[in-house]
Amino acid sequence: MRYANPYNPATSLLAGMPTAQLQQALAAAQQAYIDLSTGAKGESYSYTQGDGSKSVTYTRANLPALQNLIQTLQAQLGIVCRPRQPVRPVFW
Repeated sequence: MRYANPYNPATSLLAGMPTAQLQQALAAAQQAYIDLSTGAKGESYSYTQGDGSKSVTYTRANLPALQNLIQTLQAQLGIVCRPRQPVRPVFW
């Protein structure tokens, strides 16, 4: 059984990007996914200055959207992520 891949690198939004730039974007997206998944990146920071207390809040990225971006970059680079074949037990 062949895996049907409807993705077409020639017509994607990433068509025409240099390979090196795609690889950099993939590495950055994968690192962001790891950082967000493991909690390595915070969402809210507070600090105190001479004129009072300040806080900054960052919105957590949508992990499924980030995962989709990673898969799109992989497809554009020709990295094929095929689903696993089902395991069928054979009894003798």
